[in-house]
This record gives sequence, structure tokens and C-alpha cells, in this order.
Amino acid sequence: MTPDVITVTHGVVGYDGRPVLRDVSLTVTAGEVVAVLGANGSGKSTLIRAILGLVPLSSGTVTLFGRPVRRFRQWHRVGYVPQRLGAGSGVPATVAEVVAAGRLARRGVLRPPGRADREAVAEALRAVGLTDRAKDPVSTLSGGQQQRTLIARALAGQPELLILDEPTAGVDAASQEAFAAALRDFTVGGGTVLLVAHELGPLRPVIGRAIVVHQGFVAHDGAVPEPAGHHAAPDHDHVHPHGPEEPAGLWSAS
Repeated sequence: MTPDVITVTHGVVGYDGRPVLRDVSLTVTAGEVVAVLGANGSGKSTLIRAILGLVPLSSGTVTLFGRPVRRFRQWHRVGYVPQRLGAGSGVPATVAEVVAAGRLARRGVLRPPGRADREAVAEALRAVGLTDRAKDPVSTLSGGQQQRTLIARALAGQPELLILDEPTAGVDAASQEAFAAALRDFTVGGGTVLLVAHELGPLRPVIGRAIVVHQGFVAHDGAVPEPAGHHAAPDHDHVHPHGPEEPAGLWSAS
């Protein structure tokens, strides 16, 4: 029997007395690639934050790898790429240095990087197509390349579960294709993926299941629906404002 990686049972989340998630239940098993879809304000990013313990549930439960998220400590098993956070942030770091930070949860802060760490960083850079930019300052990269750097940082930690909040929103086509290829490689190795998206584009062939969130409820859980309306248009802008700012706590936990 395939083990459950994520379980949400009757999850409810509200902000300032306003319900955002209403009685959400879902399970993601090992090896699945699941997309969470929905319109702006539907609650899909809040669902991701609740799964990671970044926002508290008003009621219901969340478990990661069979443990309640409030007691979960094995964060090296989880790679997280938050929504639209630039990799540059004014820090004069190289691409390789940012990606290497993804090893900290696995090796610890005090132990110097070893051969396994260097190999994991090199493999993560290869997976997202940034090997040739490894020594370049992150600030010199395009927005799409910076997003690929953050994905490589998550992959460098060699997680079992990868959680991504709109990883391809507003990035160039080449970066979307590179990310789709990296995702395929990750899943071939047995990884589990949960990602939020407005539309799937090049990721569509990789996705095995879709969960559609509508007004805080799970409106669909099954086959990937066909794109419809303005989201299917190639010129649609998929960058939208969302809920509260990303808490800083998990930035180093992925």
C-alpha cells in the first residue's frame, strides 16, 4: 500500500473572522504529482500554507508523513518554493551559493559542506538548466532564472516531497520548460509533488491529478480539467495578488 505523504482532514482556515478554507479534506500519496488549481482568492495558496504549518487551522488536522504538522520536525524531507520571492533580494550571492543553502536542513549549519553536498548542488543546477550560470551573481539573472534557482535550492536538499506555490507564474517559456523537465526527473526518482498553479502550460503532461479549490471548498479532485476562459489565452497574465505575506519561518526549512 502506498503511504500517505500529506493528509488534510476537515481543514478550516480563516483570516480576521473571514473563512478562507472551508472543510477541506484531501490526501496525497507517495509518488503522486498533484496540482492545486483555482481562481485568485479561491484559497489554494492558503491551503499550501496550512499544509506547511505556516497558518493555523481553526479546526481539522494536517499530517506530513503520518505526523501532525505541529509536531513535524523532519523538514529535510520537504522542499518548498514559495510564491514569487526573488532569489536576489539584494544579497551579493552567486547562483551556486543560493542553491547550496538548500543543503543546510540536511547537513546542519555547523558542518562544512562535503562531497555529497557539492554533488547535490551540481545535480540540482543541471536539473534546472543553470549549470553555466553557477558562478554568476543571482542579481544578474532574469526573473525566470531566479525562480529556477529557488527550485534548484529546494532540489539540492534531496527532499521526498516538493511543494511549490505558483512556480511558473510570470516566468519565461524557457524557464517553464526547464522546470517541467526538472519535475519529471524528480518524480522518476520517486518524489512526490504538490504545486499551486493558475494554469499548467508545459507542466500539464507531468501532472497526474488536479484539485480545484473554489471559494474555500474542494470543487474537484481527479483528472486534470481542460483550460477554459481567459486562463486558456496565451497572453493572459497569471501574476495576481494573493493573501498575507509569506511568513519567513520556512524559508530555511526547505
